[in-house]
Amino acid sequence: MPTFPDDEARHALAADCQRCPELAASRTCISWGNGPLDAALVVVGEAPAEGDPEAERWRGGNLTGLAYTSRRSGRKIRQILADAGYGRDACYFTNAVKCHPPENRDPTDAELANCRPYLVEEVEAVEPAAVVTTGRHATETVLSLDDTSLDGFLDSVLDPRRSEALGVPVVPLLHPSYQEVWLSRLGYDRTEYVDAIAETVAGVADT
Repeated sequence: MPTFPDDEARHALAADCQRCPELAASRTCISWGNGPLDAALVVVGEAPAEGDPEAERWRGGNLTGLAYTSRRSGRKIRQILADAGYGRDACYFTNAVKCHPPENRDPTDAELANCRPYLVEEVEAVEPAAVVTTGRHATETVLSLDDTSLDGFLDSVLDPRRSEALGVPVVPLLHPSYQEVWLSRLGYDRTEYVDAIAETVAGVADT
């Protein structure tokens, strides 16, 4: 099991944020990015889920204030990246939207746009070798910085492209919550997927 992040690793960019009134009203707390500011990778998720108050530690970003700290997604993406050679000290975890959308709905285009400056600030602070996006929304919000879009998300998985706006390569991955559903469609089992992540990320990070 991956190690739960320390509170000291939380990189809060604002004491409060009211850019999205509906999100500000529905959240318990802002789920900020966390991890070392010299990490090799910035890992971008979609948005914090509502969270599980019954969980001992992995309660989710809406309750912990730390991105990717849910039992379902947080532990899974942290473990798969660790298995690919990118453990706790190598990854900074954040979300495209920092607040929990009500009823676990998808974030809106406006909400993604409102949060994008925070994401840019995080990438600029970390200066990673690559940005790893997990899922369609996270990938689209990063690509939109270069005014590009996706024709189909699955076709983009493990197909790196360079973000000129961020100055780094971007590697899309499956969202961990839906990983098992789509792995077979991509022709991978878990071990093969981990190996492909390791090879792809190492290839772009060395360029």
